[in-house]
Amino acid sequence: MLASMAAGADIRAIVPPGAPVAGPYSPGVMANDFFYVSGQGPVGRDGKVAADFDAQMRQTLENVKNVLAAGGLTLEHVVYAHVYLTDMANYERMNQLWAEAFPQAPPARAVLGIYRMPGEGGVEINAVAFKDLSRRSIVTYPGYPGSPVSPAVIAGEKVYLSGFLGVDAAGKVPADPGAQVEAAFDQMKKTLAAAGLDYRHVVFVNPYLTQQVQGVMNKIYASHFEFGNTPARATIRANSLPLGANIEFTGVAVRDLSKRRAVRPKNMPPSATASPCVWADDTYYCSAKDAFIPGPNEGIYASTVEGQVRMTMRNLLDGLEEAGLNFSNVVAANVYLDDMQDFAAMNRVYAQYFPNLKPTRTTVSQVAPRPDRGPVKDDIYPALEQVSVVAVR
Repeated sequence: MLASMAAGADIRAIVPPGAPVAGPYSPGVMANDFFYVSGQGPVGRDGKVAADFDAQMRQTLENVKNVLAAGGLTLEHVVYAHVYLTDMANYERMNQLWAEAFPQAPPARAVLGIYRMPGEGGVEINAVAFKDLSRRSIVTYPGYPGSPVSPAVIAGEKVYLSGFLGVDAAGKVPADPGAQVEAAFDQMKKTLAAAGLDYRHVVFVNPYLTQQVQGVMNKIYASHFEFGNTPARATIRANSLPLGANIEFTGVAVRDLSKRRAVRPKNMPPSATASPCVWADDTYYCSAKDAFIPGPNEGIYASTVEGQVRMTMRNLLDGLEEAGLNFSNVVAANVYLDDMQDFAAMNRVYAQYFPNLKPTRTTVSQVAPRPDRGPVKDDIYPALEQVSVVAVR
């Protein structure tokens, strides 16, 4: 265990006995009442990965369980999880094995099809757990489609929302892309209402989407939230989504609106689609950033992943410092790489920003790498990485 330097917060890194140090991140981080688990893959204690999906899924769940146990918790404490699959053909079997692991009161969950993860195998799982089971409860509503997940889970002041897909009541994808986006929002709205909440309570959203809805999503998205007071957001292109969907919304809400506050650094204009960061009680959710420099000469001016990571971390620090925080307050991060071959180079730079407490982390390459990394215009380059963070005071 490693104590944080963050004043006021009870933040501790958790490492299971005998666990190898795989990179600049902690297997688990306990932060006040919540426990964050890094993305776990299917590597066994012998360092090997089984060939068949069933064994990989069981081992991945076992690895999550081992990290939780090191923090004194069990799978019963999990309130939220992401499952990353390299082959969406394994979705139904994953659901069956998920139901075995969570037979009662399952956590909220989102599933995302990705192109590649750092290690071998076809599955990765991260999780958020909550220490106080007496303050954990399931949210559901009449007509919710049967599945091995809960629409939402209340954990103290927070409400974790499952992935809501752009499909109709029969599980079919509407022909119109706009109708797909609205279908996903409709499920989110019903779930929030069942928890006694509405869109105003949402503090963070992951829109996972394919290219089919990319052109229409933002306009519809903005219509559901107050301009300048939108949730923080990490919009991620997906390689595939469950049921052939093209859009999926998942995220977090806070029950008491007095404990929600959007924060915007002075160098950033208000947005119709994302606040830079949003407070939810003691937790601070920051939108995903890349190396984009705003202003009259806006764009990404770094051609390498190392240079882009440095600018991304600078952009994230703007949001943290505006709330009186810094990187020592960060407890969890997601890194999205254009090409997993940049993993080592990204790690080398990323590690410099977390010399003491290392937050949990999930790293994936969501779609196939760009075929051309040259300038898109003059000396402006495409984004090679993106990082979102969660911090605690």
